[in-house]
Amino acid sequence: MSTLPAPSEHAGHWQLDPETVFLNHGSYGACPTAVLEAQRRFRDQMEREPVRFFMLDIEAMLDLSREAVADFVGCDIEGLAFLPNVTQAVATIIDNLMLKPGDEVVVNDHEYSACVSTFTKAARRAGARVVKATIPFPTPSADAIYEAVMAVVTPRTRIALFSHITSPTALVFPAGRLTASLRARGVEVLIDGAHVPGQIPLDVRGINAHYYTANLHKWPCCPKGTAFLWVHPERRGGFEPLALSARAHLERADRDRFRALFDYIGTADYTGFLALPEAFAFLVSLEGSWEALEMRNRALTLEARRVVCDALGCEPATPDELVGTMATVVIPGVGLPSGGTAPGKYEDPLQEKLVENHRIQVPVWSLPSQGQRLLRISCQAYNSIAQYEYLAGALRVELAKE
Repeated sequence: MSTLPAPSEHAGHWQLDPETVFLNHGSYGACPTAVLEAQRRFRDQMEREPVRFFMLDIEAMLDLSREAVADFVGCDIEGLAFLPNVTQAVATIIDNLMLKPGDEVVVNDHEYSACVSTFTKAARRAGARVVKATIPFPTPSADAIYEAVMAVVTPRTRIALFSHITSPTALVFPAGRLTASLRARGVEVLIDGAHVPGQIPLDVRGINAHYYTANLHKWPCCPKGTAFLWVHPERRGGFEPLALSARAHLERADRDRFRALFDYIGTADYTGFLALPEAFAFLVSLEGSWEALEMRNRALTLEARRVVCDALGCEPATPDELVGTMATVVIPGVGLPSGGTAPGKYEDPLQEKLVENHRIQVPVWSLPSQGQRLLRISCQAYNSIAQYEYLAGALRVELAKE
């Protein structure tokens, strides 16, 4: 095994295994030590006096985090709810939709499978139908994405779900343009922004979707189990969590019902949300601003993609304007029809070989609808170009064996 390449000068702030070349920030994120320590302090506070923490303190503490998130993503605090992840947020939205027989739900073949599965389950129960748009990949332009989605919209379309940045292919969708056109057709819009905060600039209010949800444990490097859901004022009245707490029956003059319901959904560990402001401050400190960090990571992503494509003798799958701080490359081989998922194993045998033989953690999976085998790279502050050069060499070795 070759000597592993050095990560960036920022890597010491994370607890990542130094014997692994970690190139998959996009799947689960990675939380810096300073942020974990901040969360621990809040946990200590919770355990010192749990009754006071849950009954008296939690709402005011969450409001501080809500203000920080609202400022970061560009939305009002009144419609901002905290949830553990985007998957639960999507399920919550579907539960509030109350689909009817004959309704159509538009998704696409690049969408995260959990969200599609949840919509499919709800549609089946309601007698509705899921309609899937096919987005070409490689993707020549934002126009190609826009036209593919709008082509399947009909007078029966009740809601459209799309990722702002797709998980398997790392495509940046034209979110504002799609939202405006769908709204003009009377279609509700749900945007899965799981990968967006901290990867590209975000203005939730400006996009003007009915629902926008995103994870904070990915690119902002917050603790696991931290996500937000923003609901447009048009849909906020009567909107409720999947589960109602023992306080849900209370009539309160001091707090609007939306926030009161979502701030407490039973006993849980809310400390990850309380640590959000400290996580944001830490990430900003690395390069001086969010803009500088995003620019640094995006420049590394484009250079890393070039290195991998040159090694494989292929062209980039998308123009630069559709790239954030992740990029997906079509690699030789046929994609697994499952999408590359195999319980208890890595997504593709090649991923296992990269881990076992080269200590590289990077996802290899597929786009089942189009038969491609894909490799997705992620770039966070702890990564260096040397790590992607090492990946390129390892790919040449392992693909030559297949």
